[in-house]
This record gives sequence, C-alpha cells and structure tokens, in this order.
Amino acid sequence: MDMDLDSVSEWTEIVLWVRRETGGWSARTVWVVAVDGEAYVRSAFGRRSAWYRQVLRDAETEVEVAGIRRSVTLRPVDDPDLVQRVSGAYRAKYGLSWPGPVESMNAYEAAATTMRLADLREAAQLPA
Repeated sequence: MDMDLDSVSEWTEIVLWVRRETGGWSARTVWVVAVDGEAYVRSAFGRRSAWYRQVLRDAETEVEVAGIRRSVTLRPVDDPDLVQRVSGAYRAKYGLSWPGPVESMNAYEAAATTMRLADLREAAQLPA
C-alpha cells in the first residue's frame, strides 16, 4: 500500500505514533478520512485524549500504514465548514459498518479535535 496522501482514501485506519514528554512513544490506532485530497483524523475522546494534547504541544508525530512509517505534522482545523465536510467523510466511509462509533466521532467533542495530516515525509528513525 502506498504511503502518500494521494492514497489516503484506501487507508481504513492508521497507527498514530506520538512522542511522549518522557521520550518514549505511544501508539494509537485511529480512523482516517480524505476530503479534497487531504487526510484528516480526530480524537474519539475529544480533548481528554493524551495523544491529542501532546500533538497540540508540538510532540513529534509519525503515522504508520501497512507497516510503513512516516513523520507527519498534524494541523488543527478551525473552519466549521471543513469540520462538517470531514464529518460527512466519516459517515460515508465508516457509517454503514460502525454507525454508533461514527456518531461519537461526529459529536461536538470529537469533531472539535479535527486535525489535518500535513508534511508527510520519511521518518528519520524508527522508535524503539
């Protein structure tokens, strides 16, 4: 499977690796959707999620798809129209198979954590 943003519509989920303040890494499997050729993720637990708070503090972040890892920057989305379009992408991609979780992902608390994957690049090193 390709690991570039052009292939995001093929990805079912990604593993998001976030560097902790202690230097270790935490991994979280998250759903990913595409809108206008850009990839977006959300925190299912809203702002309470540790990985989300770490990313907001500019923690080093990587994504993994099919065993391939790349460094990435996550950029918060504050455009309400785009947040709604991302919600529609979650419904379209996951709604038939996972209607309850999709409702949670589109609720205000999770939708407020919408982030765009940007600057996908080769990872400098794999974490230990």
